[in-house]
Amino acid sequence: MKVAKAIALCLSLGFLASCGRDDVSSAKEAPSDAVPKVQVTNVVAQKLAIAVHLPGEIEPYEVVAVFPKVTGFVKSISVDRGSHVKAGECIAQLEAPELIAQRSEAQSKFQAAQAQLAAAEAKVASDEGTYGHLKAAAATPGVVAGNDLFVAHKALEADRAQLKAQQDNVSAARQALQAIAQIEAYLQVKAPFNGVVTERNIHPGALVGPAGAPGVPIPMLRIETLSRLRVVVPVPETYAAGVPEGFKVEFTVPAFPGRTFSGAIARIAHSVDEKTRTMPVELEVANTRGELSPGTFSDVLWPVRRSYPTLFVPTSSVATTLERVFVVRIRDSKSEWVDVKTGATIDKMTEVFGDLQAGDSVAVRGTDELRPGTSVSAQQNSGK
Repeated sequence: MKVAKAIALCLSLGFLASCGRDDVSSAKEAPSDAVPKVQVTNVVAQKLAIAVHLPGEIEPYEVVAVFPKVTGFVKSISVDRGSHVKAGECIAQLEAPELIAQRSEAQSKFQAAQAQLAAAEAKVASDEGTYGHLKAAAATPGVVAGNDLFVAHKALEADRAQLKAQQDNVSAARQALQAIAQIEAYLQVKAPFNGVVTERNIHPGALVGPAGAPGVPIPMLRIETLSRLRVVVPVPETYAAGVPEGFKVEFTVPAFPGRTFSGAIARIAHSVDEKTRTMPVELEVANTRGELSPGTFSDVLWPVRRSYPTLFVPTSSVATTLERVFVVRIRDSKSEWVDVKTGATIDKMTEVFGDLQAGDSVAVRGTDELRPGTSVSAQQNSGK
């Protein structure tokens, strides 16, 4: 009896063990047949309106390196670094002894030409009187020979031609004298516009001359307009469209932590630099208090605008491999890869360009592990 119970117990335990192995085997086989679940979200269409940080450089509105128009020695200079100058103000006086000699020579030639002109005018007047008398006398037959009247007429014409030549000589001598006087006027170096002297490289007695002249490697002075400034911003080509002239843009500088300045977009190059792939854009900034300095770097809060809607997906939806950038679109419970190009990023949303439409379902987590054509169970993502 005891033996029978033992046999029955063993058979029962064997059956249960067999059932347990079957259940475990079934549990292991079930995932291989199950459809993977994928969190999906919809592609969103909206107009881009963000601000990105771009580096900028402050430049003077106007700047000029001052060279004299003639070679000479500095006789005096009335400005130094930091001096404020007015347009047309004499800032340096040069001297050139050879110009004095040239002016004396030109003056002498002019006076000689005037004397010759006076002599020619007197001769013409005399010949005109002689010819007039002969012509009047010739009215009476036999008083004046016809040949004498002819000779007097030709002499008058020759003198008139000589007078015209002397008049031309006087005009040329006058112009030469005026040219020397103009060159002498260049010995006064004047400020081209209102500004501040930011660099001075010469002192009295120094030899100076036009730009590029031998022995003149540097300018006399450098003058800059500081009451108005330009902030030059190299805008990447991705952000270069959609911002009109006149738009106010804010920027900061290291010299004034916590302060924000602003300027209007005044000039757009409308051409992308092939080397840097950026487009230079200038902001015009009023600097009446002189707080901002040219040469300073600035952090520009550049507005990025698009006048038309573009598509956005979560940043995590964009997958990147060595060969491609793509998102995983779920259509008819099947996965497919869609190649995209990315644009701006806003609050964990990335702008994408590709064969997508607003409302398309894409995997929240883009990965190359989810191969194209895989059957999936799409679950709408409830997270924001």
